[in-house]
Amino acid sequence: MTGRDVRSVEDLLALLDGLFVDTPKWQDFYGDRDRPVPFFAAKPDENLVSYLERGLVSPGRALDLGCGPGRNALHLAAAGFSVDAVDLSPAAIEWARERAGEAEVRFLCGDAFTLELGEYDFVYDSGCFHHLPPHRRVSYLSLLDRCLKPGGHLGLACFAAGSMGSVVPDTELYRRGRLEGGLGYSEDSLRWIFEDLTEIELRRMTSEPADSPHYGVPFLWTALFQRT
Repeated sequence: MTGRDVRSVEDLLALLDGLFVDTPKWQDFYGDRDRPVPFFAAKPDENLVSYLERGLVSPGRALDLGCGPGRNALHLAAAGFSVDAVDLSPAAIEWARERAGEAEVRFLCGDAFTLELGEYDFVYDSGCFHHLPPHRRVSYLSLLDRCLKPGGHLGLACFAAGSMGSVVPDTELYRRGRLEGGLGYSEDSLRWIFEDLTEIELRRMTSEPADSPHYGVPFLWTALFQRT
């Protein structure tokens, strides 16, 4: 044995993961259900509701990435989708299963990049992408290549640069060893990252009042892309 750490791409990605000291502790985050966090409520994202109401996305097989307590997964199931929902946090998955009741959602606890997943007509991500370090965008795009069917859609909600997420350049993030609470993206950067997909819609999330049945905050981008 040489004491070396890297022999494969996955070894390299894991080594880079370890450079960041502020990786969110999702078990602790979801462990306290009484925290006054708006998206803890069982409300689907307003853009997701809009996609379905306008017929931009039709029922099929769906994957909810970073599902948390299951608010969007449950909305998809109620709309007629067959849903797999993935989160790293056992506390989040436990909460989601309690919420689900008899709803037909398969909740999976683990790393979506390494789990054995199938192919999907719709992949939805509300809040996972902006917590990934830059090198994990490679893993994310590889996941889409494996899991998103031709003609399928990716729905995304993520921090907008200058409103919520960090605008620190990628190289500086590695120097600091911090994700700064999440990464903010511009329209151009999202279009560049997902340039192999066709853009259907890219806009800010609509602000929703506290008594709305939907979740909406204006510091998030919402995007809908299609694999052609």
